[in-house]
Amino acid sequence: MTAMLRRGWCPTLSTPMPTGDGLLARLTPAGDTIAFDAFDRLCVAARAHGNGIIEVTSRGNIQVRGLSTASTPAFAAAVEPLGIDCRGHQVLTPPLSGLDTDKDLRILALAKVLRAAIEQASFAPHLAAKASIILDDGRALHLDGVVADIRLRAMSDDGETCFHVAVAGDAATAHPLGAVPPARAVECALRLLDVLTAKAPGRRMREALREDGTQPFRAAIDDLLIERQPPQARAPVSAIGIHRLRTQRVAVGLGLPFGHADSEVLRRLIATARNVGAAGLRTAPDRTLLVVDLSPDATPVFVANAGALGFMTEGNDSRRRIVACAGAPICASGQISARALAPTIAQAVELAVAAAPGRGGVIHLSGCAKGCAYPSPARLAVFGRAGACDVFVDGALLETVSVNDLPALLARLASSFSE
Repeated sequence: MTAMLRRGWCPTLSTPMPTGDGLLARLTPAGDTIAFDAFDRLCVAARAHGNGIIEVTSRGNIQVRGLSTASTPAFAAAVEPLGIDCRGHQVLTPPLSGLDTDKDLRILALAKVLRAAIEQASFAPHLAAKASIILDDGRALHLDGVVADIRLRAMSDDGETCFHVAVAGDAATAHPLGAVPPARAVECALRLLDVLTAKAPGRRMREALREDGTQPFRAAIDDLLIERQPPQARAPVSAIGIHRLRTQRVAVGLGLPFGHADSEVLRRLIATARNVGAAGLRTAPDRTLLVVDLSPDATPVFVANAGALGFMTEGNDSRRRIVACAGAPICASGQISARALAPTIAQAVELAVAAAPGRGGVIHLSGCAKGCAYPSPARLAVFGRAGACDVFVDGALLETVSVNDLPALLARLASSFSE
């Protein structure tokens, strides 16, 4: 299998990945606010050295497309000083950490310490490139729906804060290990990663659990564990929409349709946000940008302007129903033009379910069999194969149809489902 087809390898700013439209570079924000000047300069660099397409991924990373071997060094030189890219393995924090409540666990600082400790650890060379840790400080805009190798969720019990620890999954599927004091959170994560790399070097936590279960991991942190009840499940949340901040100002979450936007459109969004006095941007899971620190009075005008630019401003936008990868010819692995098909499918499905709100669910549209855009099983999924579309319902192949016949079939199927 070639590098272009291999899952598990992560492109970076300095080592971009070959795709159908050139090289793709990925930036991993640290979670804090990105200044408008920095993001604007990123957009300029994306246009000057790539094709101007910028993506926000399902995990809140930023991807720039269309780079070349010749342009990559210049792009990296332009972007490195901006402070957007955070080196090292991904430690995810809630998108509004430090902004939405006075109860501050300094989670961003803790994440920075953890990243540095991982990079210095002896096991670092043996850690899977996509290994990830979630540090969730209990905010309303939480990360329960994001899959990670290690999850540390803050919880309060009798006035004392601790971190509940679980491994391999999202909040609903991860395997619980217990709770640790905040002062031992970094040590806990490091011990778990040490066991992971010893038992399954270069592999993910879910693979290690298949062989030996959780016992070796629980044993590794047994002396750190304290008695606490596990946290309650939380309702799903969307970053799209308006979120109150502790300063009585707000953040506005904007969805990127099908995960991407043109750099010039993003520059116009930045100009609009500046005009209403916003402070900067943050990325969020589910392909979302958060414009932070707006006054409530200025928010309606900004939301209307963002919608006019094509961004999704409401969580029930029909385009959110379609999770599509880039597809052909943008991705070299693509067998169908997934991204190009997505708007037509979204419109067809919206019309079909208009009389039955709440029906349809997510439709996963993948250009090939890898299914990169949506790691969780979708009830209705499409995988490109040799220019045709394999349509799966509940994991079973229903039929194979042409690209032209796909929108009507998906609309019919979506209207027959109830969530």
